[in-house]
Amino acid sequence: MTATTPLVDPRVIALAHYAGRALLEHVLARHGATFQQSVTLRLAAVAEGPVERERLADSVTGALKIAAAEANSVVDELIAAELLAPQEPSQVRITDAGRELYERTSAETAPITTRIYAGIPAEDLAAAGRVLTLITERANAEFAALTK
Repeated sequence: MTATTPLVDPRVIALAHYAGRALLEHVLARHGATFQQSVTLRLAAVAEGPVERERLADSVTGALKIAAAEANSVVDELIAAELLAPQEPSQVRITDAGRELYERTSAETAPITTRIYAGIPAEDLAAAGRVLTLITERANAEFAALTK
C-alpha cells in the first residue's frame, strides 16, 4: 500500500458500490429494468421454486433498506410485466420471461465483472470480502437499532 492508497472508509465503499451499480443499471436500462427490479428478480430466480410474496418483499426490504410498501410495489411491477407470476395461496414464481431477463442481464454483466476483478490477488479479494461482510453486519445492526 502506498501513501496515496486510501484506507477503506464509507466514501471508498460508496464509490465502489455506485461505480458497479452504474454499470449494472446501464445494462438493465437496455432491457427496461430497474436496479430494484433486478434485485427482486434475482431473489426469485435463485429460489428453489415459488416463494412467499411476503418473504420476497422482506428480503428486498432488507437488501435495499427500502420501505415494505416500495418492495411490494416492485413485486407488483414485475407481476405486471409478466416477469413474476402469482401462485396460490400467497406465493410468486419467476416466469420464463423473467428467467430469460435475469439470465441475459447476468450474461451481459459477467464479462464486465471479470474485467473489473482481473488481476486482483485472491488473498486481497478474500480480505476485502471479510472486511466488507463485517462492515455490513455492523451497519445492519446499527440500522436495526435505529429503526426499532
